[in-house]
Amino acid sequence: MKISNSDRAKVLVQALPYIQSLAGKTIVVKYGGSAMADDKLKDAVMCDIVLMRLVGMNVVLVHGGGKEISAMLKKLGKESRFINGMRYTDGETIDIVQMVLAGKVNKALVQLLEGHSGKAVGLCGLDDGMLTAEKLPATEDLGYVGKITGVNTSVIENATKSGYVPIISTIAGGSGGKVYNINADIAAARIAAALKAEKLILLTDVRGLLRDKDDESTLIPVVNVSDVPKLKKEGIISGGMIPKIDCCVDAVRRGVGKAHIIDGRIPHSILIELLTDEGIGTMFY
Repeated sequence: MKISNSDRAKVLVQALPYIQSLAGKTIVVKYGGSAMADDKLKDAVMCDIVLMRLVGMNVVLVHGGGKEISAMLKKLGKESRFINGMRYTDGETIDIVQMVLAGKVNKALVQLLEGHSGKAVGLCGLDDGMLTAEKLPATEDLGYVGKITGVNTSVIENATKSGYVPIISTIAGGSGGKVYNINADIAAARIAAALKAEKLILLTDVRGLLRDKDDESTLIPVVNVSDVPKLKKEGIISGGMIPKIDCCVDAVRRGVGKAHIIDGRIPHSILIELLTDEGIGTMFY
């Protein structure tokens, strides 16, 4: 459908108050799911980020790469093993995780953003001690899966001040030269809190928080974090949504302005959430 020049101008004018309110603010985007696997969606996300940067937002992109890790393990004849939804990461696997996340995936995203005329720099949690961690306590041994103990934002802030979009892979350093695999949602939440970000955005493969998980028309657009325990008790927050929403709650309680869970399967979902009255997903405040 062709849009008239007049309608284009109206869209820009309607977005102006949101652009003004977010200019100079930090937005942390956790990138994953279908938005990271589909070429058209990848392009849409990169265009969104370039536009956000051009209108004055400081964008930080934090990414996972579970599918790529599993594919590399399969190529090397090593089976992927999960315990309670978390990847068991032995000594050999953490080497592969580091290679895939900080090498292949991270640099491919840098190249993709720069292909859309953006300026990007690839980083990982080991750079300048950005993320420090210790072994994650668990009932079953998860190997080199880490719990974040510290966040140093110096290198991120230096990059954004220089006009770059930092693209961060979520491995962390521990004592004795150990390297830990960190859940990307958790890492994004902690990085957003340390940066005092205005917003944390989690790109997912769901519409947002639904009152009825089988009916997308029951989207809950806004949630106060104080209501989350009640929603869990009612069974509205359940299953795989629990850890994602817990990350949003943690981020907000640590000082992030608002956290959003949005559907990365919809092109330009980031801009729709940030620059329109209705938004597209669920916002936690």
